[in-house]
Amino acid sequence: MLPISHRGQLMPASPIRKLVPYAEAAKKRGVTVYHLNIGQPDIETPKAALDAVRHFDFKVLEYSHSAGNESYRRKLAGYYQRLGIDVDYSQIIITTGGSEAILFGFMSCLDAGDEVIIPEPFYANYNGFAVAANVTVRPLTSYIENGFALPPAAEFEKLITARTRGIVICNPNNPTGYLYSREEMETLKQIVMKHNLYLFADEAYRDFCYSGEHVGAMGLKGAEQHVIMVDTISKRYSACGGRIGALVTRNQAVLDTVLKFAQARLSPPSFAQILGEAAIDLPPDYFNATKAEYLRRRDTLVRRLNAMPGVYCPNPGGAFYAIARLPVDDAEAFCQWLLEKFSFNKQTLMLAPAGGFYGTKGLGQHEVRLAYVLNVAALEKAMDCLERALDEYPGKEITINDNITAASAIQP
Repeated sequence: MLPISHRGQLMPASPIRKLVPYAEAAKKRGVTVYHLNIGQPDIETPKAALDAVRHFDFKVLEYSHSAGNESYRRKLAGYYQRLGIDVDYSQIIITTGGSEAILFGFMSCLDAGDEVIIPEPFYANYNGFAVAANVTVRPLTSYIENGFALPPAAEFEKLITARTRGIVICNPNNPTGYLYSREEMETLKQIVMKHNLYLFADEAYRDFCYSGEHVGAMGLKGAEQHVIMVDTISKRYSACGGRIGALVTRNQAVLDTVLKFAQARLSPPSFAQILGEAAIDLPPDYFNATKAEYLRRRDTLVRRLNAMPGVYCPNPGGAFYAIARLPVDDAEAFCQWLLEKFSFNKQTLMLAPAGGFYGTKGLGQHEVRLAYVLNVAALEKAMDCLERALDEYPGKEITINDNITAASAIQP
């Protein structure tokens, strides 16, 4: 039998998608599945942006510039400037989704065997990008008890070694929904400047903040050469399938290096660049209705979860995710059981086991990530299913108090 590469063997399966076969089987049995496992919004992609693609007049579908269409980068720079991010279009490289921006950033700034520190739980695919770039992730645990706040600077410094080259954050956070404060961002600035590290800032959910301001990494004065921002239109305009992201930095050496990787893959998708460019022309109040809708969904989800015996869910400050601790023996087994053996009124729900969002083995065993990307009526039905499922599940935990279970009372 031909061997598989060591890298391929190390590549982790997605905790978000690994239970898909069970969901498909449930649907074939006639069970409605409420998908709270994946950040695929049901908000419609703006018609004006889609129309720009439909009506674009061209005779040849050409390659774009490897850094992306200049017209798009100029308009994107204007969008950032309106947010107070002072960048020039030449400091932006358009990528195939935010995923490629992270991968290009890792490969441009890190050598094989170098390390990045990432507060956990974190976006599971960071593990995959690290494996692809032959980079080691050093997880730093944040805790559900304090809402997944950033660990103290001293905890970061305990993990810093001669191979540490960067810190990765997602703000607002996927999977926790945590919104980093100005003080926390200043803490990160001090760490990266003191230890001469890169700060990779994934800001895909910047436009969805509900309790406080978004403090962007590009605004950290004095750290301009350290910061690499990752962005995407996937969530902002509900255009996940467009696969258009951006890497933004004021560090010219990084830009020059990333461009070489971008040239090797030729160019980012043309149609989605057209969509992204048109979306920037949406009226300034476009996000008001979308944010209000997500806020209603968040409040519905958190209220219902915390009303269930033994369940605890901190209130997310942004994005459209929450992590909840459930009174179950094993969250992954529970999530599979939901799809294989449970239904309520011919309905069930699909969740993402949180263990896959931790880099430390054994953590997240009693937690799940929920994406509140469905309308309120659907969320209510999904929560009805979850409440009934927790009552029926044979692997229930013994409850110590209303929120904490014996097997999962981790002390921060």
